[in-house]
Amino acid sequence: MSAIPYCDDVLDRSVPVVQLVDVAKTLGVAISRVHQMVRDRQLLAFKRDRVPVVPEAFLDGEGDILKGLPGLIAVLHDGGYQDDEILRWLFDEDDSLPGGNPVAAMHTQSAREVMRRAQALAF
Repeated sequence: MSAIPYCDDVLDRSVPVVQLVDVAKTLGVAISRVHQMVRDRQLLAFKRDRVPVVPEAFLDGEGDILKGLPGLIAVLHDGGYQDDEILRWLFDEDDSLPGGNPVAAMHTQSAREVMRRAQALAF
């Protein structure tokens, strides 16, 4: 089994995070499945205070991964972005999007616009 690819914690400390063990409980899967999701880049994880976490915004509030997030990560990764750059881009201020940043806009009807922008950046 390969190591879990944690990226650097590039987010402001005010960004709410969820421990991977709690992500597993929320999704109703084993922690090993969450680790595999991180390895497969369906989720981006980092360590905050030496504890593996993901941003709370990566979950949809209904017990699932935010719709479109794995595809968005894949588009940016395939376009040459590193995990910490993707994480930073998702949370960078953007007043032209609902919620003020791409990940917040993914929770609204603007998910396609976020994907379009990611595709434009990546290629």
